Amino acid sequence: MENAQLISLSRQIALQRQMDVVANNMANINTAGYKNVDILFEEYIMPTARHKDFKTLDQPLSFTQDWATIDDFASGSIELTGNELDMAIQGDGFFQILQPDGTLAYTRDGAFQSDINGQLVTSSGFVLQPAITIPPNTRSITIGRDGTVSVVVPGSEAPVQVGNMQLASFINPAGLQKVGENLYLQTASSGVANQNAPGTNGMGILNQGFVETSNVNVVEELVNMIETQRAYEVNSKMISATDDMLQFVNQQI
Repeated sequence: MENAQLISLSRQIALQRQMDVVANNMANINTAGYKNVDILFEEYIMPTARHKDFKTLDQPLSFTQDWATIDDFASGSIELTGNELDMAIQGDGFFQILQPDGTLAYTRDGAFQSDINGQLVTSSGFVLQPAITIPPNTRSITIGRDGTVSVVVPGSEAPVQVGNMQLASFINPAGLQKVGENLYLQTASSGVANQNAPGTNGMGILNQGFVETSNVNVVEELVNMIETQRAYEVNSKMISATDDMLQFVNQQI
């Protein structure tokens, strides 16, 4: 009886974790560059001592354990925004972002803006790397598919190049560590970042005025949420029933 209760409790924890992951995916449906998260579970069996009421029978415990979450790095759709600082990567690669602690992070979120110094930054104010500064009173900005950034300033009709964007790629993107703010960190599992210009050495190209949308499948996540909630409710009833049975047995002793 106690074994059944422990099994149900372990499954309840796993189902709660799964609901949290699905809820987070749904909450980020409209987040540019967000990658859908899948959760993997594993079941393990732990032998126990012989049960006091069954002297000749070993009763192993089977638990469901939270194993890992994996980001699905499949590309999302490319959506027109008309914002000349927005960029979508068509193909492989990540934008490189300088965090406040001086470390590099990586993202597919290309919704950029300029700060008070004219530098291109994320919505959280983290600076794009290599740093690109837009001169004051710039009349227009052109970002080529190869990452070349040119501007037209007052008093001139000819574009002036102000920087070149670089993208980073990894042997195993699934090994990147998610750290919030739609950012990822390099790990031993991901391998080191390989930096190249867009459109070279397997890197994707840039599309100015577009952003890559979330790759979350709304219908699929809704189905996952419904199925998980139902399983959670059924498991809750099992736990409640087991509690009632244990209480009854204890009263008879």
